[in-house]
Amino acid sequence: MPTLDCELTDTFGGQANYSWVRRESVTLADGATDRQLVIAGKAALGLTGTRCRTFNHGDTWELRPI
Repeated sequence: MPTLDCELTDTFGGQANYSWVRRESVTLADGATDRQLVIAGKAALGLTGTRCRTFNHGDTWELRPI
């Protein structure tokens, strides 16, 4: 079962600032879809219901709340 490591932090000049950070890990079912990854990550970080712009960088996902 794959594990999804999530980080929530602020930005400065559009880049991750890390003056504070919240980290969570989520265990997913095998064969989880991209949509399921995003939903699980948002839920782990308390962003459920928050609209986000989503960027896929290959091995990482970036969510930017609108």
